[in-house]
Amino acid sequence: MVGLLAVAFSIYLLTRELRGLSIEAFKDSLAAIPLRGWLLSGASTLVAYAALAGYDHVALLHLRKRVNWIFISLCSFTTYALSHNIGASVISGAVVRYRAYSSKGLTATEIGVLIAFCSFTFALGVILLSGIILVLHPDITDRFGDVLPVAASTTTGVLLLALVALYILGSWLGLRPLRIKSFELSYPRLPVVGRQLLIAPIESAAAAGIVYFALPEVGNPGYLVVLGVFLVSFSVALLSHAPGGLGVLELVFITGLPEMNQADVLAALLVFRMFYLIIPFILSLGVILGFERSQYARGET
Repeated sequence: MVGLLAVAFSIYLLTRELRGLSIEAFKDSLAAIPLRGWLLSGASTLVAYAALAGYDHVALLHLRKRVNWIFISLCSFTTYALSHNIGASVISGAVVRYRAYSSKGLTATEIGVLIAFCSFTFALGVILLSGIILVLHPDITDRFGDVLPVAASTTTGVLLLALVALYILGSWLGLRPLRIKSFELSYPRLPVVGRQLLIAPIESAAAAGIVYFALPEVGNPGYLVVLGVFLVSFSVALLSHAPGGLGVLELVFITGLPEMNQADVLAALLVFRMFYLIIPFILSLGVILGFERSQYARGET
């Protein structure tokens, strides 16, 4: 219900923001995307989903569990393809991961840690990239003044990078595990942290690249600004629990790029939705059907 309300409210605001924009202008912007832009956006999608698979690989490395890498990649792909489209990503993704990894012998507790670890890895990447962008472009939050009550500065960026440094320091010091009765939560080892800091920024950077390569050069503020706008837009879309971030993503993105033609931004976001959301969603349904058929053939429910 929260997600649907977010969609309705965002579409209402988006409609007000886009009044005067014609369908013909949108079609022209979509047709103006060169073949090179389509190819680079497609390549960025492949990199982004490969990095998302890395989230699960690193989480299983942290848990010291061995699972076939093809199975991990298919599970991760299906999890994110569904959760990004359905909304409430932690819950919807948890259902897929539990169904998949329980068939490989992982306990409910281990799967819970894996889910939390993947979410934390994503957040770590957002914090790291946001810190870098705020240091280089401290005025980027001014772009969202009319929609989001956010404010930041170079100091904010330094503080975010300091948080990442503290996380690394905790791993280097080898902090003791957190124990709550029979439950134990271990601090990630340095090799695991190193992989997190490599994979998480790549995923967000590649996902932003899908939009960036579909945008025209005219009025384009540059990749780092587009990346910053993407991080804010995608994070708000996730927090809204709106299915696919529908309306939310578009509203925040258009607000964050006032120097660009609105039709061009919408066309680039359509490319993003097609490559990052719609096509993976369709493919993931086939993966689920194949998995369930194999489980049924083994006599498992």
